[in-house]
Amino acid sequence: MNAQRDIRGVLISVTGSRLLLPNASVAEVITYSEPEILANAPQWLLGRVRWRGWRLPLLSFSRLAGWSEEDGQMGAKVAVLKALGGNPKLPFFAVLSQGFPRLVTVSNQGLKQSHDIKDLPLGVHARVTLNDDPAVVPDLLSVELLIQKALDQAQAAA
Repeated sequence: MNAQRDIRGVLISVTGSRLLLPNASVAEVITYSEPEILANAPQWLLGRVRWRGWRLPLLSFSRLAGWSEEDGQMGAKVAVLKALGGNPKLPFFAVLSQGFPRLVTVSNQGLKQSHDIKDLPLGVHARVTLNDDPAVVPDLLSVELLIQKALDQAQAAA
């Protein structure tokens, strides 16, 4: 018997798309505050935000994926994500969100992959539809590596 279990997910609205993540990967959602700018950082790395004693890198997923250069600030939130890479210097990072992320149930029947692997933007693992709503599943490990590389380069140039 192969019983598929539904999982709890989170849809995070970003300019131009929605990110679908497991609920367990989101540590907290906080109100947007102006980030501390990082000199020599790529445009998608907006700076650092303070959270529970950490200074977390804040990224614009829309800019990283090339969807939009605009990031609306009205009602913006910050989703703090648990990093998967095991880097003790980067246990969390933050993603700019348009409004509050939405809890969803992800079922095997409701989730469909909808893309050709060759046309995926940077940082995206898959394009999906969840109950007919388009979304993307981010490639969090590659995003973490891109953040770490950008932080290293910004630090080296400072």
